[in-house]
Amino acid sequence: MKYYVNQLFNLDSNNTSIKKEILGGFTTFITMAYIIFVNPQIMSSTGMDLGAIFVGTCLAAAIASILMGLFANWPVGLAPGMGLNAFFTFTVVGEMGYSWEVALGAVFVAGILFFVMSITKLREWMISSIPFNLRIAMGAGVGLFIGLIGLKNGGIIVSNDATLLSLGDFTNVETLLSVAGFLIISALSVRKIPGAIIIGILAVTFIALMTGLIEYNGIISLPPDISPTLLKLDIIGALNLGMLTVIMSFLFVNLFDTTGTLVGVATRANFINDDGEAQGLNKALKADSGASILGTFFGCSPVTSYVESSAGIEAGGRTGLTAVVVGILFIFAMFLSPLAAIIPPYATAGALIYVAILMLGGMEKLDWSNAIELLPALVIIVMIPLTFSIADGIALGFLTYVSLKISSGEIKTVSYGAWFLTLIFISKFVFL
Repeated sequence: MKYYVNQLFNLDSNNTSIKKEILGGFTTFITMAYIIFVNPQIMSSTGMDLGAIFVGTCLAAAIASILMGLFANWPVGLAPGMGLNAFFTFTVVGEMGYSWEVALGAVFVAGILFFVMSITKLREWMISSIPFNLRIAMGAGVGLFIGLIGLKNGGIIVSNDATLLSLGDFTNVETLLSVAGFLIISALSVRKIPGAIIIGILAVTFIALMTGLIEYNGIISLPPDISPTLLKLDIIGALNLGMLTVIMSFLFVNLFDTTGTLVGVATRANFINDDGEAQGLNKALKADSGASILGTFFGCSPVTSYVESSAGIEAGGRTGLTAVVVGILFIFAMFLSPLAAIIPPYATAGALIYVAILMLGGMEKLDWSNAIELLPALVIIVMIPLTFSIADGIALGFLTYVSLKISSGEIKTVSYGAWFLTLIFISKFVFL
């Protein structure tokens, strides 16, 4: 058995062992396990069955991670992505009024396009066509979007007729617990304790349980019925002009986020060769894009690679065996549905805020010296949370970019890819 595993994952050539890989997989799982609690809470706001989403999240993450491990031999865990699940819930279903079945259809179509781009040179062409600042801005803007949701769920900010938003009531116990959750996660993260996010969520849930805010319904049980969301995607409903910008938003946010995450993980794992290329990146992208397609069958928003995989790499993970271990642990997690059901929104609010702050870290890579490249990026970052829409924020950023290029006499420097997206966004505002 040991010989077979060694041959399958090339453990010796990667200077690792089964013990190290298991430890790496466990560490990665602990750092990203919060998604099994957060994702059902977010997506159930669409009317989807919470128990079914919980099982779907676990299954999608398990299959995707195992696929990454066996096909690409990369130590990367995958699960439904933060930010895109919020876009799915609050923008596509909540604001635009589409059914969650149609939204799943849009995720499927975006996944197909992502896969096609991953097996051709379209991916490289599109990435190079989009200005670097705008790519960075998408991630930061999505981060602020997630943060806004976390602040709202935790009662830290509330609506105000006079000022639009205002500070919440800090005499409210639930608000205080959401703040406590964020502080616990931050303190543990500063001390580099693995699983800080999941520990923070469980700590707040425990306090709520002890103070009678929630009722104990058990921890372990058989997985809930997944049939309410299984194979419920409406692909035909997603194939209309009105969904074009939605599909594009799913596609490009996932594309840039995945590429950035995988390159970052490859650097940590020393997968970068002498030419500066990540070994096996194409296989990893194929596995990731394929996982996004499979996730829709279980009722999940786009499945993506998790940057938290870096924690598992630091713990010793170097091969796909780490990812396989992550996948197996997600299978076992399906039996924790009673725990997932009692976790209140304010327990996950701190996690959302913390993740949002981490996503803002990419802003340091912005080119602040070039106003033409900088201003559109800042428009994206600011307008995604203020419009409560990833699609609208990106659209306004691209329109600003092209307008500045034209007004400054640099129209010839606008790439075909940027023109393509700009025309799509113009069509959205004019005709839809």
